[in-house]
Amino acid sequence: MANTIDIRRRIRSVKNTQQITKAMKLVAAAKLRRAQERMFAARPYSAALRQVLTSVATRVESLEHPLLYARDEKSVLLVVVTADKGLAGAFNSNVTRATLNAIQEHKWESVELLPIGRKAKDFFKRRSIPIRKESAHAIQALSLEVARNIARNIIDDFVNEKVDAVYAVYNEFKSIIAQRVIVERLFPIERAWDEVGTEVDYLYEPGPEQILSELLPKHIEFQLYRILLESAASEQGARMTAMEAATKNASDMIAHLTLTYNRIRQASITKEIIEIVSGAAASEG
Repeated sequence: MANTIDIRRRIRSVKNTQQITKAMKLVAAAKLRRAQERMFAARPYSAALRQVLTSVATRVESLEHPLLYARDEKSVLLVVVTADKGLAGAFNSNVTRATLNAIQEHKWESVELLPIGRKAKDFFKRRSIPIRKESAHAIQALSLEVARNIARNIIDDFVNEKVDAVYAVYNEFKSIIAQRVIVERLFPIERAWDEVGTEVDYLYEPGPEQILSELLPKHIEFQLYRILLESAASEQGARMTAMEAATKNASDMIAHLTLTYNRIRQASITKEIIEIVSGAAASEG
């Protein structure tokens, strides 16, 4: 059985850990607020940009654009978005697990990965799946320019037919305590807008083909930027939840250790009293 010195040392260690988890929770809460503001500001623009694409695409009689051309998905690039750090619960493991499940489910002939985040890079570099290029610190220095550089590279790969499709695997922010893993196809662009009506006729200057050719790459760039913002907000929410749970567990452990310490101390005092009483009784006898 552990003595009182060992238990006091453990209580002191758990209290120090609890202070760290409290501080990490506060830091995550502050970062979450800023990440939410950026994410909520990006969502309306992303929806409006897609609406403009919908309006223009439905009025183009014959549209031929490389980003809309669907090929047989034999060679696929997966953009896996995780965090650079851990201590965020199942945030990173859910993304890596969803990536492996997608590969197993679709049975693509050739799969390459573009990990964004150090955790994805560290996980997949120990496996046989080839990694084309990594962007380990894109989340820490998150900006539209960073997303644009990544998007341009994968756009060139798709247009030059190096890959037949590009998917993104990331955590979508639902709330502070809930994040949902999404497997979203980036290329070729989904043409779900084909069923939108064209009751109103518009005059375009320049032509709709040229407008769409300008908007499609920008749409991809901003969609990737939105994905990174969603992942950044989800990471802070997951870390905040994980640190809150760790702080509560530390409190429970401190209470348990304190109770154990008091029991051992009480037993030691009782033992000493018994020895004193026994010795006094023996001397009187």
